Amino acid sequence: MQLYLIRHPRPDVTPGLCYGRSDLALAEDAAVVAAALHSLLPENVPVFSSPLRRCRLLAEALHPAPRFDARLVELDFGEWEMRPWTDIGRAAVDRWAADPQAFVPPGGESVGAMRGRVADFLADLARLGLASAALVAHAGVMKVCAAELLDLAPEEWFPMKFEFAAVTLIDDANGFNELVWHNRPASDRPG
Repeated sequence: MQLYLIRHPRPDVTPGLCYGRSDLALAEDAAVVAAALHSLLPENVPVFSSPLRRCRLLAEALHPAPRFDARLVELDFGEWEMRPWTDIGRAAVDRWAADPQAFVPPGGESVGAMRGRVADFLADLARLGLASAALVAHAGVMKVCAAELLDLAPEEWFPMKFEFAAVTLIDDANGFNELVWHNRPASDRPG
C-alpha cells in the first residue's frame, strides 16, 4: 500500500503553547491547502482523518466522504494542554523527555499509549487491502506511523519533523516499507 501522511495546516494557536488533543481552529484556509495538495495524491484516494477540527477541515476539503477515526487524534497532554511550555516547567518536561513512551503528563497519556491506538488503526487499515490511502493527522501520530511501518528505533522516529500542510509517502509496493519522500510541499508537485 502507498500511505500518504498529510499533516494538518497550521493551527491558530499562540507560539510556545503545549497542545495535543485540544481542538484548535486553523490559521490557514483548508480549501486553499487542499487545492495545493491534490496533485500529490492519487485520484480518488480514500482519506482517513483525525476528527479534530484542524485535520477534519482539510480532510473534508480533500475528499467528499473522509473517514474519521478517534485513534488518529494527537497525544493527550492532559493538564499541560494549552499552557505555555515555560509554565509547565523544565523539570516536568525533562521527566517526559527522559522516557516519553512511558511518562504520562498529569491527566494525559503516554506516547506508548498513543502508539498502541495508532498501531491498532494501522492494522485495521492493512486489513482493508487498499492500494493507497491518505491520512490527515498530527505530527505525533505521523511519527508513530513511520515508526510502525518503517520499523524505526526511537532515536530515529522521535526527532522526525513533519511540516504543516505537507505530505510524506510511505510505500510497500516492493514488499518492504520505504520512505519515498518526506515533507513534500505542494510547490514540489510532480510534472
